Amino acid sequence: MTDLFSPLTIGDLTLNNRIIMAPLTRMRSTQPGDIPNELNAQYYAQRATAGLIISEATQISPQGKGYPATPGIHSKEQIAGWKLVTDQVHKENGKIFLQLWHVGRISHPSLQPNEALPVAPSAIPAKNSGTYTATWKPTPILTPRALEESEIPALINDYKQSAINAKEAGFDGVELHSANGYLLDQFLQDGSNHRTDNYGGSIANQARLLFEILEQIIAVWGNKRVGVRLSPYGTFNDMSDSDPIALFSHVLENLEQKQIGYVHLIEPRASTAGGSDKIAQDAPNTAQLFRKKFSGVLISAGGYNPQNAKEVVANGNADAIAFGRYFISNPDLVRRIKENSELTKYDRATFYGGNHKGYTDYPFLS
Repeated sequence: MTDLFSPLTIGDLTLNNRIIMAPLTRMRSTQPGDIPNELNAQYYAQRATAGLIISEATQISPQGKGYPATPGIHSKEQIAGWKLVTDQVHKENGKIFLQLWHVGRISHPSLQPNEALPVAPSAIPAKNSGTYTATWKPTPILTPRALEESEIPALINDYKQSAINAKEAGFDGVELHSANGYLLDQFLQDGSNHRTDNYGGSIANQARLLFEILEQIIAVWGNKRVGVRLSPYGTFNDMSDSDPIALFSHVLENLEQKQIGYVHLIEPRASTAGGSDKIAQDAPNTAQLFRKKFSGVLISAGGYNPQNAKEVVANGNADAIAFGRYFISNPDLVRRIKENSELTKYDRATFYGGNHKGYTDYPFLS
């Protein structure tokens, strides 16, 4: 029987276990410049026993930024900063993918080049959603500007260049962030995409941008070193779709044809994406719903504990489980799960911004 500690193969990579470190926004990059630093390298290296680390979401361009002090992958200084991280993780025999991110409408003019309006597929604000200004003041989301179709080739090129930069920074692969209500998810779902051109109006058109970007990233990395993160039924950042089964079946069937390294599905029971500990017990089980649509490696994330993680891998609904909050407070999470040791409780107040406190100072088992 497969368990969390069985090796897992993604293309030509062999992971030592099936416990994945989920991408976790921590807002601790060096300012100005959104540059990863030595403290970030220490944080990731501490967690290198994960089968795979997926980095915090990382903006592909200045326009892609939505929160203060999140890192980028579009400048030489950022590439050098991430190289500190990948070198330290590899020194500890870990593997790490970079998550490529454009927030779309989930931003604020103070974070944008020339204080422009954030962009989105359509000029629809995310209700009851917010971010921070550049000076860390909480702010609601404004009505974004709809991207012109003529702007999309440059956007696709930004993604391709970020994939090239990730390779230069020493990553083992990349994950395309198409979840949690950020730009690619905004294009996918018809609650946020009201376009009538080639990028809206039908499921195939809504998914077009994702696959055009994916094609360019695969040209850089090869299909097996690329993953895609999706959040069917997720409500974070005011997301919705009129027919999620049809939409995400289409997406997964096409990802199956691309034979990418893995698909990373977020369970909607934990769709607050770090905003609270609330678990919606009556939410659909997306790993179960969509398992048959993708025969490659499936990573499931969202509200897992060691026990139900073991069960999901054992019954085959997922090949690996991504942990977020527990990896924040338990750098040696893999050992703790293996030895059935008590897990250290996380301190939510230190999730975003700050220094080493709540970041690199959580204890290891003796």
